[in-house]
Amino acid sequence: MTPSWLGSFKVDPYLVALVATVAFASIFPAQGAGVEVLDFAVQIAIAGLFFVYGARLSTGQVLSALLRWKPQLAVFATTYLVFPLVGLLLVRLFGGNVDEGIAIGILFLSILPSTVQSSIAFTSIARGNVAAALCAASVSNLAGVVLTPALMALLITSTAGHAMPGSAVKDIALQILAPFIAGQFARPLLAGWLGRHKFATMLFDRGSILLVVYSAFSAGMLAGVWKDVSAQSLVWIALLDVLLLALIMAFTWLASRSLRFERGDEIAVVFCGSKKSLASGIPMANVLFPAHTVSLVVIPLMLFHQLQLFVCAVLARRYAANDPAHDEATASE
Repeated sequence: MTPSWLGSFKVDPYLVALVATVAFASIFPAQGAGVEVLDFAVQIAIAGLFFVYGARLSTGQVLSALLRWKPQLAVFATTYLVFPLVGLLLVRLFGGNVDEGIAIGILFLSILPSTVQSSIAFTSIARGNVAAALCAASVSNLAGVVLTPALMALLITSTAGHAMPGSAVKDIALQILAPFIAGQFARPLLAGWLGRHKFATMLFDRGSILLVVYSAFSAGMLAGVWKDVSAQSLVWIALLDVLLLALIMAFTWLASRSLRFERGDEIAVVFCGSKKSLASGIPMANVLFPAHTVSLVVIPLMLFHQLQLFVCAVLARRYAANDPAHDEATASE
């Protein structure tokens, strides 16, 4: 008989596509005139991504759900205060075992916003407060457009000893902030269409990110950055990702119990507070970092993505199995 935890393990098809894209870029990197064309396409894709994010995100729903402010504050503080502090601590303690680009990738991972779709999905499976999860994840993504670049600049200055270049600030404004704000203004016109064509928008989201990944790893191959990445470094990345997720999940659980949250709110805090968004992270990395280092920076995020899906799938099933309301309903049948 297959163990229950093993039955929860499912490889994300999108992760398979990401790995395949990395492999393709390693064998057939963009070269010559193709690099300029690819760079332009990536800039358009990133701007388009954040325009769509802005058009899809309902600020009205976010504001109405903020009435339950305690779990929202817990998720926000975990995402943008506790997570970065833990990431900084791990890099200070163990960063010497990996390449500088990978160490920066751990820091970058720690300041990303939460996911929306999977946070809500796992909260629902665990029979938690879905409305609270929707609000917390949405606020996290809304704030991340500004906070992630700001925190990255602060952390890079404090750890690597150099400031983020001014060109990155301009790129953030042009490729992230401006399209996102434009999407918010266009929401009344586009929200209905986007809601009716979710599959098309999903293809655009994922296809754009795959394009960014191909560009990043092509640049990394041409710059020879992978020559410095050893098997030992990959093991360290996995260990740091596991440690980071374990510490944050333990913190969100203990904080929820200490603050005496209702069970549904606790579930929302645990799942939203421990997640990091691959969909936001890869495009942001392409804007924030030099092209030849992006491939190193996103490795911790790509591994963390699969890890969080596996762990949260197991945990959601355990929460659901131990739901008192479900037990009472079953007993009354």
